[in-house]
Amino acid sequence: MKTKKLKVPTIAAIAATRGMLGLGAGLLLSGRLPKERRRWVGWTLLGVGVASTIPLAALVLRRG
Repeated sequence: MKTKKLKVPTIAAIAATRGMLGLGAGLLLSGRLPKERRRWVGWTLLGVGVASTIPLAALVLRRG
């Protein structure tokens, strides 16, 4: 089986995307911040995480 190597910046971008998704989902489910601020920040992080996943996934899939 042939494996392709990913460069460190690509791996870091994938990790950051996963972090944004997790943090956004966590904020939406938690009760630590006031409701309005929590929802705004949570949905923003979740949206940015999802939006950045699409080009990264395409990059990784093209390499494979």
